[in-house]
Amino acid sequence: MGRVVSIGELIVEVMRKRVDSPLDKADDFIGPFPSGAPAIFIDQVARLGHQAAFIGAVGDDGFGRCLLDRFAADGVDASAVAKADGVATGVAFVTYFSDGSRQFIFHIGNSAAGRMPEVRAAMFLDADWLHICGSTLSAGEDMRKACYRAVELAVDAGARVSFDPNLRPELLGGEEALRRVCGPVIDAASLVLPSASEAEVLTATSSAGDACRTLLDRGVQVVALKRGSDGCTVFSGSEVVEVAAFEVEAVDPTGAGDSFDAGFVVGLTEGLSLEQTGRLANACGALGATAQGPMEGCALRDEAYELAGLVS
Repeated sequence: MGRVVSIGELIVEVMRKRVDSPLDKADDFIGPFPSGAPAIFIDQVARLGHQAAFIGAVGDDGFGRCLLDRFAADGVDASAVAKADGVATGVAFVTYFSDGSRQFIFHIGNSAAGRMPEVRAAMFLDADWLHICGSTLSAGEDMRKACYRAVELAVDAGARVSFDPNLRPELLGGEEALRRVCGPVIDAASLVLPSASEAEVLTATSSAGDACRTLLDRGVQVVALKRGSDGCTVFSGSEVVEVAAFEVEAVDPTGAGDSFDAGFVVGLTEGLSLEQTGRLANACGALGATAQGPMEGCALRDEAYELAGLVS
């Protein structure tokens, strides 16, 4: 089994119990649930049976223990997760609406999530992959510098880089700034996992297919285009593979894309074909949406492989 490293924000999520309950009114919440896009990704990697390690920070509080307990239960190496002094663990409040939309209030900027520990070369000596999320690149200069340093050390150690754009243009001052911030990671990436709109923004093109081919021309080896309920399209060299989605009863879509990313990285690590890898990623993404809470749907290896129709 390969070893995968992720870096970024560790937060908990607290959500409304009822749909259509706005965050400016008094109502009941449930939680905390462990969250953070790179954290969901690495937890799913661990649950698929691979070595998984995380670089980040929590506060010395109950929310921090919630996150660390989840990593310990699922086998994520948290030795590079620091406990930041004087700040609380990051938190997001979320509510869902019947039209499928969501509303968030984030408390991250002044939390432990942004207090990244020093990124050390030893973390990557035996790593197969480093995973970076655009949400982390958007979370401030310190987080961005830590990601760039991690990419440099991972590439030097021979690890491949995967990148989920998870774009936050409003946090970076527009699309041009976003392309500039994401550029160093894309230039190092072997795998990029965008939605259609993200691919178009990253490449300043108006067609998802053209955008994915532009990323390949830039040196990316595989682009896995996420298409939600339509599955995914995988681009590699001259090959284009369409992979259908799996039908499930969706409960909470938060984190499903991160679970998809983990399934794709694991599939490539295990030497599956592009079509098989797409099926595993789609299975993880689908199962990720079947439980309330961002990490609660992260699939165990046997159930993900069973849904994907693969031999574990």
